[in-house]
Amino acid sequence: MGNPSFQVIVLGPTGGPREDAVTGILVRSTSTNWTRGSVIAVDAGTMLAGIARLLEPHIPTAKNGRTGTVLKEGPFKGLKLPHKSAQANAAHVFRDIIGGFFITHPHLDHVSGLAMNTPIIEAGNGPKAVSALPSVLAALKNHVFNDVIWPNLSDEDGGAGLLTYQRLVEGGNPRLGVGETRGYLRACDGLTAKCLSVTHGRCAQRYNHKTETHHRANSVVFRSKDSRLGRRGRSVDHSHEGSFYSPARSPRLMGAEPIMSPVESSAFFLRDDDTGNEIIVFGDVEPDSVSLEPRNRRVWETAAPKIATGKLSAIFIECSYTDSVHDPYLYGHLCPRHLVAELTVLADKVLDVQERIEGTEKKRKRPVMGEPAFADSSPRNKRPQSIPGKGRSSVASRGPFNEPLDNMGEFIDFDEFDPPDPSRWARSSKPPLSGLSVYIIHIKETLKDGVYPGTRIIQELKSRGDMINLGCQFFLPDPKEPLFI
Repeated sequence: MGNPSFQVIVLGPTGGPREDAVTGILVRSTSTNWTRGSVIAVDAGTMLAGIARLLEPHIPTAKNGRTGTVLKEGPFKGLKLPHKSAQANAAHVFRDIIGGFFITHPHLDHVSGLAMNTPIIEAGNGPKAVSALPSVLAALKNHVFNDVIWPNLSDEDGGAGLLTYQRLVEGGNPRLGVGETRGYLRACDGLTAKCLSVTHGRCAQRYNHKTETHHRANSVVFRSKDSRLGRRGRSVDHSHEGSFYSPARSPRLMGAEPIMSPVESSAFFLRDDDTGNEIIVFGDVEPDSVSLEPRNRRVWETAAPKIATGKLSAIFIECSYTDSVHDPYLYGHLCPRHLVAELTVLADKVLDVQERIEGTEKKRKRPVMGEPAFADSSPRNKRPQSIPGKGRSSVASRGPFNEPLDNMGEFIDFDEFDPPDPSRWARSSKPPLSGLSVYIIHIKETLKDGVYPGTRIIQELKSRGDMINLGCQFFLPDPKEPLFI
C-alpha cells in the first residue's frame, strides 16, 4: 500500500448521550511531524478532555523534572512534550499544534468542546480559524458565541478575537487551486480541504443568506423568487410525526402542517499536499432516500474518480443506529441498511469510472421500479426480497441476524432516488469498492448491559456488504489506536 499520507485520531467516536466521547477528530499529514499548526480538528464535541485522556498513559515519569521528552508510543507518538502533565501538554496541543477547526454542523455534540476549550487560547497565538458553511457559522455566531449562551470569542462584532470565522464555498471555491486541487483551500500545514453540503434531517428553521440568520421555514423572507425552499421542501403530514428532526413537539403545531426544511451538514474532502491522496470525513448525514433535498449523490460522484484511481481509500461516516430502528426514528441519521444503500450508489459510480478508464462501456440494467435489489428501509415491512445477484427466483425470507429483508420504505421518491442494481458487479473478482476502508463514527450508545451497539452495527454492515459484494471493509475506530491511512 505504500507509506501512509494521513494520521487520524478519533477523540470522540460516539454521538452521545455521554458527553466525554462525542464527535471530535484530529487529522494531520504524516509529512509534518507534529509541527505547529500541522493538525486540523474536524468537529469539536470532544477536544481537551479527549487529548488529555490519550496522553495520560504515555506521559513518561520525569523524576528529575525534565521536559522536552518525545513520546515513544500512543496516538501522539513523536510529539515533543514541553510540559510534565497530561493536562498541560493537552493544552499545548490545542493551542499550538491544532491549526484550525472544520465544523460539519452546529449541533452541541459537535461544537461543545470548541466553546468550552477556546478560552485557553493565548492572545500571542493569534485567532484560531473556524471553517464551515455560512449556515453553520451563522448558527454558532448567533446562538453560541453571542455573549448570552457563551462569550463572543470571535473577532466579529467586538468579540475577544480568539476565533476567526472562515465561510466556506459549498462545493469548493473555483478560484482556488488548479487541476486536481481546484476548489481546495489550505486547511493546515500539509492539508487542503473542500466542503460539500449534505442533509441531516429536517426542522422548521431555515438559513437565509441575506439576513445571515435562521428563520421559520414559512417566514416571509423566503417568499421572494430567489429565496424559495429547496426543490423538495414541503409541508409534512403529521401521520409521520417521528420523521421530524426533533422528537420534541410544539402544541401550537399539532394539527397544522408546518413547512419543513433540510438541516444542513457537511462532508469534507481532505487532501494531502505531498501525495495527493484524500479521505472524506462526514458530519451527521441522512440517506438520500428519505431526504427533503438529496445531496449525497454529489459526494459520491466527486469521490468515485478518486477511488477508481486509488487516490481516496478511507471514508469516515456516521452510522448511529442498528437496523432495529425504524426510519421515522432515525432523526436524520444512518443505520446499516441505509449506509449500504448509499455505498451501493458509490460503487455504481466507481464502476462507471473504471469502465470509462478501461474504454469498455457496459450496458446497464436497472431494477424494476419499486423493487430495488440492494436495501431494505424499515423493519416494519415483512415482505421477502430477492437476493442481489442471485436472480428473482431466489428469495430470502430472513436477512442478517434473523431480521426480515424488505423494500426501501415509504419515504422514497423514486423520481429522484433511482437505486443501482448490485448484480452489475455481483460476481466480479474485484468488487468496485475494493481497497476502501469505511470507519464508522457517531455511534449512539444505549448505556445498557449487553452487546455494544457499535459491535452490532459493524456486524450488520459486514453482512449486508458481503451480500452484494461491495468490497469495502468496515471498522470501528478506537481512540487509543492511531489510524494511518
